[in-house]
Amino acid sequence: MFSSDHHIRVRYIETDQMGVVYHGHYFQYFESARAESIRQLGLTYSDMEKMGVIMPVIEVQCRYLRPARYDDLLTITVILKELPVHHKIEFSQEVYNEARELLATGRVVLYFMEAGTMKRTNMPEALRVKLQPYFTHKS
Repeated sequence: MFSSDHHIRVRYIETDQMGVVYHGHYFQYFESARAESIRQLGLTYSDMEKMGVIMPVIEVQCRYLRPARYDDLLTITVILKELPVHHKIEFSQEVYNEARELLATGRVVLYFMEAGTMKRTNMPEALRVKLQPYFTHKS
């Protein structure tokens, strides 16, 4: 299992009239944390695009449990429970406040696709090499 944490401070502009983070911003938090988790592995989305692979989001879910508020320091945990085998990669994401209270959970599914043809393709080998050690079971 691969897991990565990313920190984001809530900006005033991300809150609504009630002083709570607007629900749509969580998807931006998820995106930022996913990009940083891939960067932590030593790759970027840009690197994969240079390899001819794009990763569109094909499904997203979010469950809101507690509100995040202006100036909260959030931890967005990105979890990859399974090593992708084919064209699909699924991230679980969790949002915590500084008290480590779980605020929201999410699930984001992306496809690996050939940039030029928009046809599904397998995960780039460079990403597989980076992720494989996290999924090697030791007895």
